[in-house]
Amino acid sequence: MHARVLRYLDEVVTRGSIRQAAQHLHVAPSAINRQILDLETELGAPIFERINKRLRLTPLGEMVLAHVRHTLREHALLRSRIEAVKGVRQGEVTVVTTAGLAGSLMPALVHEFRQQYPGILVRLVDLPVAEIVSAVERGDADLGLGYELPDMAAFSTLASNDWHIGAVVAPGHALAGQPSTLLSECLAYPLILPAPSMSIRAILDEAFARAMIDVSPVTETTSTSLMRRLVMLGTGIAFLNPLDVLEERARGALVWVPLRDGRLPCQTLRLVARARNPLSAAAALMADRIGAGLAALFAGAR
Repeated sequence: MHARVLRYLDEVVTRGSIRQAAQHLHVAPSAINRQILDLETELGAPIFERINKRLRLTPLGEMVLAHVRHTLREHALLRSRIEAVKGVRQGEVTVVTTAGLAGSLMPALVHEFRQQYPGILVRLVDLPVAEIVSAVERGDADLGLGYELPDMAAFSTLASNDWHIGAVVAPGHALAGQPSTLLSECLAYPLILPAPSMSIRAILDEAFARAMIDVSPVTETTSTSLMRRLVMLGTGIAFLNPLDVLEERARGALVWVPLRDGRLPCQTLRLVARARNPLSAAAALMADRIGAGLAALFAGAR
């Protein structure tokens, strides 16, 4: 994809002479010299000063060399990504996300990714939202996935969806057959609420306050897994979004009923990475898989 002159010029500067560059590249010195002369003719100015058979870069040559080395680095990065896609090399990617998403959304995505790219190691770590932000900022993780992640200049958003909140009930529950429900209708049943530290709880509390509803939950927890289990056991009803109950809805163990309360905000789920650092080949592939998976689920939920 790149002219030989780029490699020739880089080697001449690195080795200090055309002769040594030719030995390293296993080509004739005259071939390298001709390529450099042709480039100088094209640019209309010399790249090297030739003093007593020694070569020294001119100011123009310094500019050209910087461009050449940048181009060669980009080409090497492209080759590594191509090889990763072809499965030629192994790689690794670290994703930090919430415990709820690690248990509901990510298993199927990681399984599909590993089926397609068996040479790539996937590290999945569940953390609170604040620690997800810190891990991506520090570079400890390639990708961060979470609800209500802050919009920061240090991050680039790779995927984003807004997810509606609904009531989660057991099959056969009085609300299970309804196309939608209101928060006020849910008060007739024991409520299993997210703990105050969770972003979804802030959304629910604001909605309860606007409707002037006093809430007395029977359980508060940071575990969406526990919420789902308690609903299945008949303890009460919970409030989650469709991603939180993917597996249970698929096998008919739980029913998700959308809330139709006016002005009830959605949960914004974002996939982020550090803005200034290009993703590795493995991380870019995983970001594509997560983004495509979320887009498909979002289209199916509409």
